[in-house]
Amino acid sequence: MAILDFLTKQFIDIIEWVDDSRDTLSFRFPDEDKEIKRGAQLIVRESQIAQFVYLGQFGDTFGPGKHELVTDNIPILSDLKGWKYGFESPFKADVYFVNTRLFTGNKWGTANPVMMRDQDFGIVRLRAYGTYDFRIVDPQLFLKEVAGTDHQFRLDEFNETMRSRIVSVFSEALAQAHIPALDVAARYSEMGGALLPLINPATTSKYGLEITSFIVENVSVPPEVEQAIDKRSSMAAVGNLNDYVKFQMAQGMEKGAGAGGIGAEMAVGLAMAQQMMNQPGGIMNQGTAPAAATPAVAAPEFFSPVQVAQMLGVSESDVVATLEAGELKGKRIGSQWRIARAAVDSFMAS
Repeated sequence: MAILDFLTKQFIDIIEWVDDSRDTLSFRFPDEDKEIKRGAQLIVRESQIAQFVYLGQFGDTFGPGKHELVTDNIPILSDLKGWKYGFESPFKADVYFVNTRLFTGNKWGTANPVMMRDQDFGIVRLRAYGTYDFRIVDPQLFLKEVAGTDHQFRLDEFNETMRSRIVSVFSEALAQAHIPALDVAARYSEMGGALLPLINPATTSKYGLEITSFIVENVSVPPEVEQAIDKRSSMAAVGNLNDYVKFQMAQGMEKGAGAGGIGAEMAVGLAMAQQMMNQPGGIMNQGTAPAAATPAVAAPEFFSPVQVAQMLGVSESDVVATLEAGELKGKRIGSQWRIARAAVDSFMAS
């Protein structure tokens, strides 16, 4: 009787894993240095896969159900062990249970900015974070590349191990997708769906995982890019100005600061002058009306700084400063400036 009890303790009759942790990805069955006997029962529950490993090599894989370990059920292990006459004697092997259920709500994020080439802003640095759902679809590849020989590989270990890998795959997929930075920051849900077909082939082939859902919760750009986006919005609010310089001039006029303010005042002043010149009774139409038979006198083709200053009601020095700054085209002859009417018209139309 004592010998029978001793033999019973040396052999494994039932191999199973009851998972109540909800965060374990793989579990190595504790054999306690016992051997598996012929006819032992292997019980694999739903959302589980049992993987045999013999002397460091992958053996047979079992899906959900109750399996009796006999020669017909373990052909790969029979070949590895070299049983010539069938499975009769007890043997030792590692049995790993892999959890194949869906693991949801896993966080990912970029520890360092992701560099990408953008069609609007050139090279841009992006930071992003979000969540993803995954399941194990290739137990052997997962055990080989991720879990290793860990007797109980848990989700917190996985998150630390995979966060950088997921971010690396995300960075590559984002570069391949060529999504503009403005769209990245505004279309999170669409971007996650667009990146999923690019991320999955990499995670499946490298780690044996399938990403079922990839969600981008936030994407942030550097402050200078945010300022550029804000300025574009402000330009649209001002009135869809196509020329950024015009917008800057409008800002300078509002603040009344420095040469920018003078340039803006000149632009507005010249525009007002054009209206004054063209309206009935304006500057260009003042004076005694010519006789009916006398042809109209043509407007002068050139102006001096004094004439432009008189028309605008500003000082001559302001006009000269605008000419020297290149905001108004003119030709300097000696100490005098000569301003063509076409240059004035072009400046007012800009």
